[in-house]
Order: sequence, then structure tokens, then C-alpha cells
Amino acid sequence: MCLSIPSKVVKIDKQNSVATVDTMGVQREASLALVGDEDIKIGDFVLLHIGFVMNKIDEKEALLSLEAFAKIVELMDEEEPL
Repeated sequence: MCLSIPSKVVKIDKQNSVATVDTMGVQREASLALVGDEDIKIGDFVLLHIGFVMNKIDEKEALLSLEAFAKIVELMDEEEPL
């Protein structure tokens, strides 16, 4: 199973086909090589998987997914260690 995480584009380096994305407060670079000519702009939400932008997604959908991820992390932090 693969997991892609919604991330917000905060910077684009078109010359190197790389975007800086923010994923739940963590910024990293991600390749734009897989989205081809898709129009990715600063402020867009994208799905990120293993360092690659997979596609652009709707902001509302992205925010709902990020809310769910945050809840999962919160629940995991509350669990007692084994």
C-alpha cells in the first residue's frame, strides 16, 4: 500500500523542476518530474509520495486529509508504549 500526503507548494524552482512543499509544518523539496506540464503554482495543494509530486488536488480535500492525519498522529501519541 502506498501513502501520499497532501502538501502545500511554497516555492517552485522551474529550472530544476523542483518544488518546496510544506507537509504538516515540515518543508522539503519534491520533484515535479512526474506531473509533466500540469500547472502547479505556489499555494496549490499536491499529493507527495517518496519525494515526488504526484498530482494537484483540491484545497478542501487536502485540508480534510491533513485533519485526519493530524488526528491519527494525536491518537498514536496518546497510546501507551508496548
